[in-house]
Amino acid sequence: MSAPLLLSEITGEIALFAAVGAALFAFDDLLVDLIYFARSGWRTLTVYTRYPRAFADGLAAPRHPGRLAVLIPAWDESTVIGAMLRATLTRFEHDDYRLYVGHYRNDPATAAAILEVGDPRVRLVTVDTDGPTTKADCLNHLYTALVADEAAGEPRAKAVVLHDAEDLVHPLELKLFDRLVERAALVQLPVLPLPDPRSRWVSGHYADEFAESHVKELVVREAVGAAIPLAGVGCAIERNAIERLALDNGGLPFAAASLTEDYELGLRLGALGLRTMFVRIPARAGSRVVVASRGHFPADLGAAVRQKARWIGGIALSGWDRLGWSGGLGERWMRMRDRRGPLAALLLVTGYIALLLWLQLALAEMLGAPIAFRPTPLLAALLWINAWLLGWRMVMRFAFTSYAYGLSEGLRSLPRLLVGNLIAILAAKRALALHDRDGPQSWDKTRHIFPVGEAALR
Repeated sequence: MSAPLLLSEITGEIALFAAVGAALFAFDDLLVDLIYFARSGWRTLTVYTRYPRAFADGLAAPRHPGRLAVLIPAWDESTVIGAMLRATLTRFEHDDYRLYVGHYRNDPATAAAILEVGDPRVRLVTVDTDGPTTKADCLNHLYTALVADEAAGEPRAKAVVLHDAEDLVHPLELKLFDRLVERAALVQLPVLPLPDPRSRWVSGHYADEFAESHVKELVVREAVGAAIPLAGVGCAIERNAIERLALDNGGLPFAAASLTEDYELGLRLGALGLRTMFVRIPARAGSRVVVASRGHFPADLGAAVRQKARWIGGIALSGWDRLGWSGGLGERWMRMRDRRGPLAALLLVTGYIALLLWLQLALAEMLGAPIAFRPTPLLAALLWINAWLLGWRMVMRFAFTSYAYGLSEGLRSLPRLLVGNLIAILAAKRALALHDRDGPQSWDKTRHIFPVGEAALR
């Protein structure tokens, strides 16, 4: 076989592999879209014609109001933790809560920033070891401090709320949790990344992805009976439920060896038969602002790759090892979607390689070289199918990003698909390299900034 013919055959095989994989993933995504729109249509025709739409500020008061314990783990957060705590104390509209803020003994700057806040509702918790360990380990120290306070006579918390040191909380969040943890063991609010004008492409792609996952995908997860994974922020776990997890795990609820302890906690609660709930609700009538956790996400390529590598490693690789496959059809389907990141990255790489080879062959043919690459009927059909499905995917990305962030961000979301693909490929490579290491990884956090001038998000 001549070299040009061999190159043509290789291109065809690579393209076929990428096309088959892309079609399978695209139909998987299409099924999520169809379920979402079918559910939305059904609720519009049957539920909202009989009951008025709910708004956070109009919910009934909780039957048994209680204290909410907000756990905020921190490592090397001296530049943001003070501003975050002051904003949180100012914004929360709730009568009984306490902020448990963790820091490490070798991080005096963060401790000093916490102490400067000077509010009795802030409980400083020292992790008596050199940091960083893992975020889950820090959370376990905060939970242990909560248990100790309760044993010493403090009111028993009604629920535990999770936030990070850079989060911008919504004023009605705790009121909403106080009401809804009476109906579910876990309540997750949407996470909406704040657009960063200095990083339209890297930071902006998080807005696109969360707009789809926290407007559509988590709704579908709940609809098919799958457990809601925690996002680690903007979520509440009912006190008895987290205690049950702790009793099953040697007294500590968070898996200290896990890279994605929040994700696992949601699935573990679902596996116990407890109800998990995703709630996307407008703050008040006539407002499009929903009760959500907001914050800035990584703004440079390296930080985004590190963060997503931790997600892929914890969910797709370690999560498979730690949690396996269990539950009903809906649960297994969603776990499959969660764990497809490394394979999706491989398909992206092969797809781009096939495209580059195809362009080279086409250019060589135009220049008169004896090369003629013609796709087989099967490959040609798959390419047409994938082209239509890619068009649909772009419409969905544009629509959901526009819904959450406005038309200009919706338009930017289309070229940002390429940025997201690059980050996914690099993150999968890093996750696979780190997965072979022995023992738990340390807290591979990114540098945070606290938002300024966001008081209007009420």
